Amino acid sequence: MTIGVLVADDQDLVRAGFASILDAQPDITVIAEAGDGEEAAVALARRFRPDVALLDVRMPGTDGLEAARLICAESETRVIMLTTFDVDSYVYEALRVGASGFLLKDVRRDDLIHAVRVVAAGEALLAPSVTRRLITEFSRVRTVPAAAPSEPGLTPREQETLVLIARGLSNAEIAAALVVSTHTAKTHVSNVLGKLGLRDRVQATIHAYETGVVTLGAEPGAPGPHPIG
Repeated sequence: MTIGVLVADDQDLVRAGFASILDAQPDITVIAEAGDGEEAAVALARRFRPDVALLDVRMPGTDGLEAARLICAESETRVIMLTTFDVDSYVYEALRVGASGFLLKDVRRDDLIHAVRVVAAGEALLAPSVTRRLITEFSRVRTVPAAAPSEPGLTPREQETLVLIARGLSNAEIAAALVVSTHTAKTHVSNVLGKLGLRDRVQATIHAYETGVVTLGAEPGAPGPHPIG
């Protein structure tokens, strides 16, 4: 199966470089390129329905954040945000609107290709530095309840799975923690995302912290896990 990709960046050389790298892969095809937000990126996403869209956070017209919100709301396209700076203030909101990954523009060639494949497969991808900032943001903007609540609609095992997702564990690691097969762990993850109406693990992590299902600094066995990072 070929992964269709949209590359949107207002810098011609950056856009062309990413497109060239990705298009050279046997399982990836760049089906469209855009130099701005709504007029090009969103319009082309609506037209071509790419599997993955690489969006620059800062673009003329509609910026990458708004473009991501529109694309995620209107389609199944997975979004990876691109930025020059590791301290970009848009990181948190970009993930909240549905972005599945966040990469710096100086990303290595192999890491870029890997990111597209991972996100196209339905997983989420975050650099450790981005994850740490995300958790820092949670600690800044919300008050942790005295006791972490359970999530209505989830079974006890799915509740455990949500906590493990928020800790950043892979399916294999979740399987080991729950003493089940990897297939069963994957089913639990899918059930959690489906029941809560979440696109991927990033949104599950955000949801877990925002609702207090997971709390910062909890010890093993307590309602919430240690911060991701």
